[in-house]
Amino acid sequence: MPETVALMPQPTPATAPFTVLAPGRVNLIGEHTDYNDGFVLPMAIDREVTIRVRPRRDRIALLSTDREPGTTTLDLAQPISPLACGPGNWSAYPAGVLAGFQQLGWEIPGFEAAVSATLPAGGGLSSSAALEVATATLVETLCGRSLEPLEKALLCQAAEHTFAGVPCGIMDQTAVCCARAGHALLIDCRSLERRHVLLPAELSVLVINSGVKHSLADGAYARRREECAAAAAGLGLASLRDLPAADATARLASLPLPERARAHHVVSENDRVLRFTEALAKRDWPTAGRLMVESHWSLSRDYEVSCPELDQIVERALILPGVYGCRMTGGGFGGCAVALVDAARAAEIGSLLHESYRQATGIAADWFLTRAAAGPRVMVSAS
Repeated sequence: MPETVALMPQPTPATAPFTVLAPGRVNLIGEHTDYNDGFVLPMAIDREVTIRVRPRRDRIALLSTDREPGTTTLDLAQPISPLACGPGNWSAYPAGVLAGFQQLGWEIPGFEAAVSATLPAGGGLSSSAALEVATATLVETLCGRSLEPLEKALLCQAAEHTFAGVPCGIMDQTAVCCARAGHALLIDCRSLERRHVLLPAELSVLVINSGVKHSLADGAYARRREECAAAAAGLGLASLRDLPAADATARLASLPLPERARAHHVVSENDRVLRFTEALAKRDWPTAGRLMVESHWSLSRDYEVSCPELDQIVERALILPGVYGCRMTGGGFGGCAVALVDAARAAEIGSLLHESYRQATGIAADWFLTRAAAGPRVMVSAS
């Protein structure tokens, strides 16, 4: 049968097979500011997580993925524990989302879910948030109910904290849940206010994978959060968000390293996000690009979450005509870089950067051009 796209879960519980798709995201600027109550500017991309769902008559959930062998079995009639999936298992992400709905009092029907993705795992493109939001949309569709998008994002964030052990900020889940096609999303991570920011057609977004796989669950990400919290406490602030950029140099001098460097990145990055957004509105691409580059070197030197391969990508991108700016994106320690480029030259730039990086590192890195995509959607069979 032909398929149609439903942008919202069905108004009645689904009883026939359906497919859920949720996009990844790339963060244009605003890295490691979300858990410091700061500003971020991500956009959803046109690579995604797909879950093919077959409802069951019982209360059992069967979770599988084409990337790993085996099936995870969960009894939805019982409370799901963080121990249900075993340490390091990918299914902890959807299991945490299912547990979150249980805690809301939702009675989830049984189902079989087969997960696939066009997002690279560990690439810094938020495959985890895409999986979480896709799972939440799956539950909404099965139950014929829906959460408000921000409530859904918060549920997914809590799942990642509790079940996956990653103390992430709210950026990724909000970007995936609330994205609008053709726009980036400016998020105030303190108030959770959001504003869609147009990305004009003369710009293209280029993503290049360093080929270095990152993991945010190995402790380095959590240490950065702890260092930021220590810096705020040392300054007598509730959050680094409360330190104006104009006062940063004098105030931060009292802090020891590495807290001083971490705080310097966060304060300067918040300022860069707001100036970058203004530059986009004015179509001032050189200024927007310069702010991206400043962001990268702040992440590399002050926050120490880049790696030699990501630094190579940035350095090599910036010598190519038509590249306005380039920076690492995501939590760091590997993953991807993002570049803002002239749309007319975008494909040529991608090919040249791929070859230049291969010659420098021996890594034949994947790259792609992406548009700003919309949030999750459901494919249902037409009857």
